[in-house]
Amino acid sequence: MATILAIETSCDETAVAIVKNRQVLSSIIASQIKLHQNYGGVVPELASRQHLETINPCISQALAEAQLDWQEIDAIAVTCAPGLVGALLVGVTAAKTLAILYQKPFLGIHHLEGHIYASYLSEPELQPPFLCLLVSGGHTSIIYVKDCGVYNMMGSTRDDAAGEAFDKVARLLNLSYPGGPVIDKLAQRGNPQAFELPEGKISLPEGGYHPYDSSFSGLKTAVLRLVQKLGQEEDKSLPIEDLAASFQDTVARSLTKRLIQCALDYNIRIIAVGGGVAANSGLRKHLLAAATEHDLQVYFPPLKLCTDNAAMIGCAAAEHFERGHVSSLTLGVQSRLAITEVMNLYQSSAGGELV
Repeated sequence: MATILAIETSCDETAVAIVKNRQVLSSIIASQIKLHQNYGGVVPELASRQHLETINPCISQALAEAQLDWQEIDAIAVTCAPGLVGALLVGVTAAKTLAILYQKPFLGIHHLEGHIYASYLSEPELQPPFLCLLVSGGHTSIIYVKDCGVYNMMGSTRDDAAGEAFDKVARLLNLSYPGGPVIDKLAQRGNPQAFELPEGKISLPEGGYHPYDSSFSGLKTAVLRLVQKLGQEEDKSLPIEDLAASFQDTVARSLTKRLIQCALDYNIRIIAVGGGVAANSGLRKHLLAAATEHDLQVYFPPLKLCTDNAAMIGCAAAEHFERGHVSSLTLGVQSRLAITEVMNLYQSSAGGELV
């Protein structure tokens, strides 16, 4: 298997890793959370500038930790889509420069494909086909993984992503950014049945509901109205822990219900979960219980591989590279790109376009 140096700068993590044969030889992550906390979310311009300052030290540290030199690196990989354009440009420019300087093949990787491959790093025997629930601050999708680079979108969010909903509800409760970890911590001390909140169903024009799509805008609004109502009660403080627990439980139940239904409808017995919200204890609890009930296998990445990292990008790149896929040095960055278009990022190692 190839040894891949991978770079990830799609949002607010500057990450560099070296991966070989589904093994992480080094993984460096420079978080920007403290930089963006005062703003309650990621400021794109600040993120790009921070990537510029930290990318070179991260590359040097990754090589040192893996105890490798450039002669032992087979290819350079980098997240090229989707993400913040300015942030992506920092990583892609660095990766292209390294590929030219050291005469290495270059691979552009889809960020969501990286999250799918995070489970491969902890489950070396995992192979397609399987179903993947990808839940993060920017994405909430149910994806059928047919093969490397071959994906079918089964369901997605129609508005806020799950992680985005956590951040917005945390803001309503005057909690710190990012909202996911702090709500999870508070929820473990609260009563998840304290408040009944809507799960959010997607109506179809011909009647009925889309079984696999999610919506969190109604849930967010319900929490807002509940907070406003409770805030009018004199001499009482907000039951933050119960609110957090009720909100988290509703999100976890909603995602679990749709994912399990999709798996049963299509007789898919293996499920992988990726993205930052994959670290949520409520989601893990509900999904593991439902999978056990229906005799399904479910895999969660280690907590350190749930959030953005370069190891998952390297793992995806390693399989593409083994199949003879490489990218052109003219490849650009894209703020949006459907995961079903992954193969458009590559050509064969012989230089021809893939079909």
